Amino acid sequence: MTINVINPATKAVYKSIPETTEAELNSIVETAKEAFEIWRSKSDEERTQAMLNIADEIEACAAELAEIVVSEQGKPLAIAQIEVGGAAGWTRYNASLSLETEVIEDSAERYVEIQRLPVGVVASITPWNWPLMIAVWHIMPALKAGCSVVVKPASTTPINTIKLAEIINKHTIPNLVQVVVGGGRAIGEPLVQHPDVKKLVFTGSTPVGKHLAKIAAGDLKKVTLELGGNDAGIVLQNADIKKIAEKIYMTSFINMGQTCACLKRLYVHRSKYDELAKALADIAAAQVVGNGMDAGVTFGPVQNEKQFNSVKAMIDEAKASGAEVIEPTLPEGLNGYFIAPTLVKNPQHQISVVCEEQFGPVLPIIPFDDVKEVMSHAIHKEFALGGSVWGEPCEELDWVVSQLDSGTVWVNNHAEVLPHIPFGGNKDSGLGVEFGKEGLLEYTVRKVVNRAK
Repeated sequence: MTINVINPATKAVYKSIPETTEAELNSIVETAKEAFEIWRSKSDEERTQAMLNIADEIEACAAELAEIVVSEQGKPLAIAQIEVGGAAGWTRYNASLSLETEVIEDSAERYVEIQRLPVGVVASITPWNWPLMIAVWHIMPALKAGCSVVVKPASTTPINTIKLAEIINKHTIPNLVQVVVGGGRAIGEPLVQHPDVKKLVFTGSTPVGKHLAKIAAGDLKKVTLELGGNDAGIVLQNADIKKIAEKIYMTSFINMGQTCACLKRLYVHRSKYDELAKALADIAAAQVVGNGMDAGVTFGPVQNEKQFNSVKAMIDEAKASGAEVIEPTLPEGLNGYFIAPTLVKNPQHQISVVCEEQFGPVLPIIPFDDVKEVMSHAIHKEFALGGSVWGEPCEELDWVVSQLDSGTVWVNNHAEVLPHIPFGGNKDSGLGVEFGKEGLLEYTVRKVVNRAK
């Protein structure tokens, strides 16, 4: 079968590629296993140099990669260029890491050390929102640890991942990173079930992550899951709106709101509510919505029809419930999955745009009077990926930091992820951690050597 990759700005077919069959999948995993045995024997210096060469090649292909990302994902070119630059930077950071032997005891009785060995063939399943960047997040620590990777990108955004694998294999060994394409049940599940796959790393929705984790548990594969979130931001009474409005907008609507760690629910002290709502509305109204390849465009489409319909339904529900919806008018002539950056003022807590992850360009803004009371709403029963508090230094700000239970708590910021800072969710927002040394260790198994003296 053939998969048609749709340009979300035009609804036209961008590329058509063949779907991977299960027989092809089995052959791919077999060659990945063979590649692993070769790659694991390479020295740390050889892996480091290969990864630095990969980073150089990503930068050399930056224009091509960015255009691919825009054409299949929809984001404006400037954001796609940031994604490509981040992919190169993340690759270089992972190249700099090392897995030194850790000495636990060196006494008269014994010498004990911990060695870290590569886990084996890694199954990577990536989403459509940051298709190049998240593939790099999965693949590069695996390569540094000595693993091989079989990656299944979202079927709506596979082209950039195919190009990335070509770059990687050019500078390493054949079949070290291979791409399979197809639906989750058709290809994703057999990939995770395969007995020669020893680890799963998945970024996506909580229900799918839980389902894949159950499959992986059948033969005790290692699992790293970065799942859904419904991140809350709390704006305190002492906040300086002029200082924070632009950053709140950017961290709420980055990538058209299609980012796991976006600020998705904004709770604002009533004394600052009108000022901040107006500032955000003004910023939203100033955006240039359109095809990401067109000059001057700052805001692209939602990536696919299913997500477009889901976000539109949330906006319609908010209107029907009596909330004030600020929805800038779209330019004429657009034919893609476009939704302007939308604000929902004074929504009821039980409507879906507040209590569910919208994963799109709509932000509910909820007033509060007492920060201790609002914490019962801000702390989500299921999700705990990220959270933030905005205001000048004070005891109240520190109290909010202490109460938020998310994997990351930002102060006067949100959605910032960096290669050296561990990132992962609590509750139903994830399992394990990515980035930094902790993220690298997720691709290894521990071996303790205990020598009697």
